[in-house]
Amino acid sequence: MLVSFAVENFLSFKDNVLFSMVPSREKQHSDRIPHIKGYTRLLPIAAIYGGNASGKTNFFKAINFARNVVVTGSQPDARIAVEPFKLDTSSKVAPTTFSFEFIAGNKCYEYGFSLTSQRVVKEWLVEILKTTEKKLYTRKEDTITFGPSLKKKEKMKFLFEGTRDNQLFLTNAISQKDERFRPLYLWFRDVLVPIAPDSRFEPFDQFLRQDTPLAEYITDALVGMDTGISKLGGEKVNFDNLAAPPEILQKIKEDLPDDMTFRLRLDPAGDRYVITRKDGEIQAKKLVSYHTDGHRNEVKFELKDESDGTLRMIDLLPAFNAISQPGVNKVYIIDELDRSLHTLLTRQLLESYLSGCSKESRSQLLFTTHDALLMDQDLLRRDEMWVAERDQDGSSDLIAFSEYKEIRNDKDIRKSYLQGRLGGIPKLLFRGTLQQSSKEGAANG
Repeated sequence: MLVSFAVENFLSFKDNVLFSMVPSREKQHSDRIPHIKGYTRLLPIAAIYGGNASGKTNFFKAINFARNVVVTGSQPDARIAVEPFKLDTSSKVAPTTFSFEFIAGNKCYEYGFSLTSQRVVKEWLVEILKTTEKKLYTRKEDTITFGPSLKKKEKMKFLFEGTRDNQLFLTNAISQKDERFRPLYLWFRDVLVPIAPDSRFEPFDQFLRQDTPLAEYITDALVGMDTGISKLGGEKVNFDNLAAPPEILQKIKEDLPDDMTFRLRLDPAGDRYVITRKDGEIQAKKLVSYHTDGHRNEVKFELKDESDGTLRMIDLLPAFNAISQPGVNKVYIIDELDRSLHTLLTRQLLESYLSGCSKESRSQLLFTTHDALLMDQDLLRRDEMWVAERDQDGSSDLIAFSEYKEIRNDKDIRKSYLQGRLGGIPKLLFRGTLQQSSKEGAANG
């Protein structure tokens, strides 16, 4: 689970900004807050509001970028594609810093690093115990200091000697098959799951098997949410007639082994194919949807004929299904959750997830949104709602609504937000300018 995330000097975040999932003292919805034995309680959900260009998406990008640096790393001699704050001269040459506090393998860690486009400047790992902290290692450019538990491990020194300037020590240790840090690496790779507005559910071949729990869940949800779809299914198509570049089709023919599945998406907005080889023969199926007409007959639709909102639902529902399962440990971060969705559908998704949260839950959902109708204290606690605000110098900040003392449990928080009392709304300066231009045009006409 994510405890906190801090970012400094990345995109619109100039100064250090801390985002925390540690709850405040308020008691609202306390029955759904997970309890981590030996550590603390953690919130199961967080919504981030804000006007356009306030920093909401940059917050998502910061977590996604830091995750990719850990999981994927960089090639030898390659530039690290970091983007520091551009509206300040000193920030352009200063390092960018990311820091995570999280729970992995029943232990709590703080892991962070500072880097420029050329190298890792600093990296540190600390295990956080109930009453103290245990430093595991601290790296400063070409030197590293190990804590007592690792100091006598000769392999640690060997691993650091093989760590490139543009590479994290943690990432290199995993690539060299050292198992000490694997729970941390797996947390970044498997637990932390960013979903961008244009992300597509990749294992969509699961939709073709009607007897799977996921397929049943998706069908029930699509029917219950009035999309018009009665089910998803697969239609056999001729592999050689797929509208894909010939070199891709040829490579699939050459490389695809028997009983293996290959997923192919030719159109980001719709068509998706599942390709398998059975007894040496290539078979292809296209994912399609079915609707029921007035005579209760099933009518096939192409996915590209479905609405943007329906396609968005198809790609989001697997995530909501996953985090709603007992015992699942996932942290989903969804940028623009409400994109193409009616507010009632979005609320239904959130209510469905929250209804399954309890003291034993270990999943979390973070999302950015413009939907002010979700700003409801019957749905979310004040410490589960944040606002991204852009300052006069162009830098972004994140503020939890629980920090505003005037917001009570019985207050209409949405009204205060839309009136600008909490920040995070666009400063509409253009209306008068347009009206003035219109008047001048009429006068000159």
